[in-house]
Amino acid sequence: MKRIVFTGGGTAGHVTPNMALIARLQELDYDIHYIGSYTGIEKELIEKLGIPYYGISSGKLRRYFDLKNFSDPFRVLKGFGEAKKLLKRIKPDIVFSKGGFVSVPVVVAAKKCRIPAIIHESDMTPGLANKLAIPSAVRVCANFPETIQYLPEGKAVLTGTPIRKELFGGNKLKGLEFCGFHANRPVILVVGGSTGSAAVNEAVRNLLPTLLKRFQVIHLCGKGKTDPAYDNVEGYVQYEYISAELSDLFAAADFVISRAGANAICELLALRKPMILIPLSAAASRGDQILNAESFERQGFAYVIHEEDLTNETLLEGVNEVFGKKDEYRQTMQNSPLTDATETIVNMIEEIVAAQPDDRETAMNEETTADDDDKE
Repeated sequence: MKRIVFTGGGTAGHVTPNMALIARLQELDYDIHYIGSYTGIEKELIEKLGIPYYGISSGKLRRYFDLKNFSDPFRVLKGFGEAKKLLKRIKPDIVFSKGGFVSVPVVVAAKKCRIPAIIHESDMTPGLANKLAIPSAVRVCANFPETIQYLPEGKAVLTGTPIRKELFGGNKLKGLEFCGFHANRPVILVVGGSTGSAAVNEAVRNLLPTLLKRFQVIHLCGKGKTDPAYDNVEGYVQYEYISAELSDLFAAADFVISRAGANAICELLALRKPMILIPLSAAASRGDQILNAESFERQGFAYVIHEEDLTNETLLEGVNEVFGKKDEYRQTMQNSPLTDATETIVNMIEEIVAAQPDDRETAMNEETTADDDDKE
């Protein structure tokens, strides 16, 4: 049986593309395992699928001063040792990484164990975790054509993002019923990211009295970000996170207000959902969401409001603009050549697995013996 280890975590965006690939590879009878952090969101999402899950130590490598910068490198080194032991025990044919800092020790350990690893980079420019892991990978998948220039020649492949099939099977009436909404009033879906955006949440709630005169609002707030003061507001529902019913909520939505994480906006594009994007500010990030949002705006897929410009007035202006031109946005997205990358990446995995030498397991065992000799 062909065996694969997935890794990636920290946010839902580092997990959901893996979930799309997992579903397809299960159909191909792959034995699937997942390595993530001990307590990250990936643990909850993957264990629900019944996939064997293994936690390792993980640390974040920050670009700013923090006392944890002195201790986290040791956590990463510990994670490398744990990942190496797991890979030698599981003996996968290949590793697939969606990024996040937990993935770095896994990809580096895979190279040490002579296991080919594929990385997927969602954003316009590679993040720090993927920059560290790329030298240990055999292929690097990208979402945007602009990303190829930042990747090593011979490794880079333009694939797009794997999209979960279940997202295409949503039922609008079920979504409305789940929220207790009426079918005669348009719906806005607000997605602030899996960890929740305080700026987006606050802006939407501040504008609720105006929005609810015309729209119904589904608000995915992020873990711990719901507000009991809004529990019984007619036409408004809030959830920390939605899994099983998400496709129905997408189907019910006329348009979406969202952060600009690459995986999230690629899903919206695939679903042909007009969108207002509020990217994470450059002051709070490396600016990747800004680049993602501006790319989508240039292509006519989205209306962008930069966080520093976010007010009741600018948000209402965006809502009126996108809702008024929703058919134009949908037509532009319909004409986009970007499609679901699941089959493209699965075919790549199959080709790399098929090309592995018959003596790879022997090589892994030799590596283990060498390590044992070093310890002695």
